[in-house]
Amino acid sequence: MELRDIEIFLVLAEELHFGRTAQRLHVSQARVSQAIKKQERRIGAELFTRTSRKVFLTEVGRQFRDDLQPVYAGLHESLERARLAARGITAQLRVSMMPFNMADLHPYWTAFRARNPQCELQIRLETFNDVFGRLRSGATDVLVVWLPVEEPDLTVGPTFCTDSRVLGVPSNHRFTQRDSVPLELLAEFPHATALDVPDYWEDSYLPFHTPRGRRIERIKTADNSDELVSLIGMGDIIHTFPSHVTRYWGMSHIRWLPIPEIGTLTFALVWRTEAENDLIRALADTVRDLGVFHF
Repeated sequence: MELRDIEIFLVLAEELHFGRTAQRLHVSQARVSQAIKKQERRIGAELFTRTSRKVFLTEVGRQFRDDLQPVYAGLHESLERARLAARGITAQLRVSMMPFNMADLHPYWTAFRARNPQCELQIRLETFNDVFGRLRSGATDVLVVWLPVEEPDLTVGPTFCTDSRVLGVPSNHRFTQRDSVPLELLAEFPHATALDVPDYWEDSYLPFHTPRGRRIERIKTADNSDELVSLIGMGDIIHTFPSHVTRYWGMSHIRWLPIPEIGTLTFALVWRTEAENDLIRALADTVRDLGVFHF
């Protein structure tokens, strides 16, 4: 069985939709159908039940998926290790970020790479939902995230940077007549939230109540910055951000207003305590040596 056909099966088993599977893998729906039919002929049983509205895994399909997933993951990891070894890379460190200022933090990444040429450093933006989930599952090694982090299984490392706060509002919002926005006024308009995040951590970013005890409502969920910006631009919400976004996001339909009463955000390295290794310690040492970046 070809590796691509295995990938098609596993993605279809997750999506349960031929169109979304084709779109996700950048192939035609005919290619997806062809791969599944070929696998079903080889196995001698249907892997999916297809109706006019839905696609379901059969019992054989579920067993095949459960057996195949760890094999495919191991094969994929082996291929990746071989690819890296061919380039002289013998290790890999994956860093996920909550702040949006990748460019500002390039000196840290450059210094780490110079000190550890055998390591491939991967940097990606983290999603908002279940913010510590990928760290705990091993899908990423280190997270750059705002403090406090009070998770017993996670280690908080050195501080990267600190930043003040701004409020994003639509360009026609009445707050645009102001030079800054008091925290108390944030209760007058809805905001967004994320799923499966600790209350204390969310409250440190945007309090649940104003100084006078008024509730700051969250009516929408957003998994990434693009979703937040879209909700703000449509006038569905207003929302707070680290002020460094004003240096990167020049959008005519959104205004950024200071919120002096909300404290600064401090971003630090965080990793799973039991997964700490020499590379994580090397990155932490690099951050300590270069010091804190102030916006």
